[in-house]
Amino acid sequence: MKMEASQIEKLEKMQKRYEELHRLLSDPGVARDRNLLEKYSRESGKLEEPLSLWQRYRKLQDEMGKLKEILADDEEEKDIKKLAREEEENLKKDLEGLEQKLSKVLTPQDPYLQRNVIMEIRAGTGGDEAALFAADLYKMYNRFGGKKTWKMENMDLHATPRGGIKEVIFAIEGKDVFETLRFESGVHRVQRVPVTESSGRIHTSTVTVAVLPEPEEIEIEINPDDLKIETFHSSGAGGQHVNVTDSAVRISHIPTGVTTQCQDERSQHQNKIKAMRILRAKLLQARESEQQNEISEQRRSQIGRGDRSERTRTYNYPERRVTDHRHHVTVYDLENILNGEMDNLLKSIHEKIREKKLVSEEG
Repeated sequence: MKMEASQIEKLEKMQKRYEELHRLLSDPGVARDRNLLEKYSRESGKLEEPLSLWQRYRKLQDEMGKLKEILADDEEEKDIKKLAREEEENLKKDLEGLEQKLSKVLTPQDPYLQRNVIMEIRAGTGGDEAALFAADLYKMYNRFGGKKTWKMENMDLHATPRGGIKEVIFAIEGKDVFETLRFESGVHRVQRVPVTESSGRIHTSTVTVAVLPEPEEIEIEINPDDLKIETFHSSGAGGQHVNVTDSAVRISHIPTGVTTQCQDERSQHQNKIKAMRILRAKLLQARESEQQNEISEQRRSQIGRGDRSERTRTYNYPERRVTDHRHHVTVYDLENILNGEMDNLLKSIHEKIREKKLVSEEG
């Protein structure tokens, strides 16, 4: 495998851009602009891996050139040439490995893979039992995020008197968050005996999960004139007021009909900031959809209607089984998975997806 001319040209352009970014980051004007500083720092960070590989690749090429000179020298001693040939074989293997890595990092990927996410969990079919399982999934993702040292931040939560959750929206920040969780979107089905069921019959309930990559502020421009902003009393479980001020905020995006709200913070200003973050994420999702003018339909295509028949994943308590139906993965480790030990399940799902992609590319 050899580096193509187009790949080398791309790497040289990346090197020039990296040097330009370092000049920009030392500019006092940029240092005073938080948005620009974050933007240039993020872009610079993304260039570090390919350029580090490229630097090592060029160094090995120089070493290979020197070895070829030794091997081409008729006056060089035989023992030296023998060592040179052995070293040449080792360098060839190292160069091939670097070529593969460079080819991988230069291949266009989903632009949102390295993004943080805004996650939404809603109780679907099943009444109180669905709300209780929504709370279980919320705890599962929080425990998993804690093991990954991700930062979890509640945006909006509507609890039920029995300790369940009607709906919760929260942000997750950290390394590889969207890449890890992007296949969690869909309908999660639970099969178990509800605590409220006296006859011991197994019930089936559903919860919907949506995983939205969080956009940067400059990525989604929102005209303030397109927003309808309302304030209301924050309320806890069962409608209890947690304070007497109108700190909760509801924001409606008039052109699309998308509405978001937040009541998690005591400050109206902070609730508005969080509601705007949720709004941007939903608008980004809509923009990437082919049905930009049918946002409610687009969201249903991701999370479904919450019917029992729409299965993304099943959590079967009697069998201790978790089955991901889209990717045909089954793991008999339900207790640990719900306790945040999701690595094996997610690894199996991602491997299945890679296998399907390889088969598709070969076909």
